Amino acid sequence: MRRIVAARRIMNDALGHFDADDGWSMASHLALSALMALFPFLIFATALASFLGANAFADTAVHLVFDTWPQEIAEPIAREVFNVLTIQRGDFLTVSVIAAALFASNGIEALRVSLNRAYRVTETRSFIYRRLQSFAFVFIATMGFLAISVLLVLAPLAARIAERQFVWLGPYMGTITLWRYVIASSVLVVGLIAVHFWLPAGKRKFVDVIPGIILTLAGWLAGSTLFAAYLERFSTYVSTYAGLASIMIAVIFLYIVSIIFIMGGEFNAAIRRYREARARIRG
Repeated sequence: MRRIVAARRIMNDALGHFDADDGWSMASHLALSALMALFPFLIFATALASFLGANAFADTAVHLVFDTWPQEIAEPIAREVFNVLTIQRGDFLTVSVIAAALFASNGIEALRVSLNRAYRVTETRSFIYRRLQSFAFVFIATMGFLAISVLLVLAPLAARIAERQFVWLGPYMGTITLWRYVIASSVLVVGLIAVHFWLPAGKRKFVDVIPGIILTLAGWLAGSTLFAAYLERFSTYVSTYAGLASIMIAVIFLYIVSIIFIMGGEFNAAIRRYREARARIRG
């Protein structure tokens, strides 16, 4: 009974703060920032990968980003993104690519602002530190995607060698598509842990961010499934928005995802407030 009361207080606290602190508007800002950052990030990452000689990076990057989206939402966008990424470009160090990195870092800053509000903390770090940290996130994500693209190229070869040497491994090797989904999901989880742990002001323990991450993942799964089912059965976006249908669907999907993401931070903050209140009562 006490756990039910505690859970209700925590959720009421999280939902109340989300509503009182303009969480709905913040989710709109985050969704638009994510959309503005996503494509520049992929362009920057692909340009850097090509500069380093990884010409097959575009396909891997598209899969890593969009494999965790519902197919009805991801398929038309991923196809166009792949077409853009495979356009031959000139030198790596161009104004457009630098601008792409800047737009991508703005997306990281939007995540920081939303989490600072959710965790109810005041930002005290300098602008230069924050911006350098955002660029570092973009660069590390690019290097991670690059490493994964190399692994996915080598994985089928390694799998065939392993199966020849150890026949009993065959049923457990799976397919490259399966491994892409596993890797994309792992990248998502690691990314969530990183942004909750390092982006907001203040310090948190690893266990402090786990409840919100679990809530976020469960909410994203439920929200994306319901939205995909809605699109499949009842959607009128194509007739309403014509050629803009794909982008409108992406914006609404990102808005739903942003609400759930911010609620993950609110949930962690509410749990911490509840524990501190309990400690004061016991003390």
